[in-house]
Amino acid sequence: MLTTNPFSELTALISPEIMQGYIILMIILVVLGTVLDMLHKKSAQYFFENSKKSQKAAKRTVGGGEKASLLVKTVASEVITSSEFCNIRRRISHLLTMYGFIIFVVTTVMMIFGADTSSGTVPFLWHLGALMLVVGGYWFWFFIRVDVAAEAVKWYQLRQADIFILSLLAMSTFGLLWSIFQSGGASGLGMLFFVLFIVATTILFSTVLWSKFAHMFFKPAAAFQKRMIKADGSRENLPAEYDLSDPAVQAKFPDIPEYMGKNPQNMGLGIKREAPQHY
Repeated sequence: MLTTNPFSELTALISPEIMQGYIILMIILVVLGTVLDMLHKKSAQYFFENSKKSQKAAKRTVGGGEKASLLVKTVASEVITSSEFCNIRRRISHLLTMYGFIIFVVTTVMMIFGADTSSGTVPFLWHLGALMLVVGGYWFWFFIRVDVAAEAVKWYQLRQADIFILSLLAMSTFGLLWSIFQSGGASGLGMLFFVLFIVATTILFSTVLWSKFAHMFFKPAAAFQKRMIKADGSRENLPAEYDLSDPAVQAKFPDIPEYMGKNPQNMGLGIKREAPQHY
């Protein structure tokens, strides 16, 4: 099963041209949704205006070589290794989900558009990507997301931002179940899970405007801009690690004592706080 292309058996019912057209349609929906998200939330305008303000307040000029170095560091840190996550469980979960998604999408395109991939490495990677999505996604949803140190949200409490992770989980889960039952000869169940797989996939790629999908594009840009601001000295940043019980910190941020009173586990600790994250 793991080395068999589940899409190859669909050609008897669905032509390769229709499957390829569906992939192209999903790409168009992602691009359109991302553009609409930028217009609605004014993300591009925010980055542009913030960049202009930083340039005016800059204490030094960042050269081209240094910019390239900062870009490489951003990709290596915030993108490839997700080092911004302080909690190791959250970081591993995120990496499993991120790389699982990349592998799953790329191999899907390869199997539908590529050469003969009816069996072999590419289908194996497709199943591996789906499994990584399942492990990382469900770990986040049932164990990390509900932790008081993260978001403290019950697994059954749903928000609009959860469309992304839930449709992602549904896509990978139904995709695996479709492949399992199809390869096992249970064509009825296989077709049922295929239909659910398509529904989940369509929801994932058509709801960019309302979900956290576009977040994956904005996050690296925000991380790079943060490094640039720090490099040119245009903004004083709070250190990444700080003691909430420090009077100097409390004097600068007067809301901290109240926050500490509501969160006694933070009292007297030199901690690195991590803002709630979503997929």
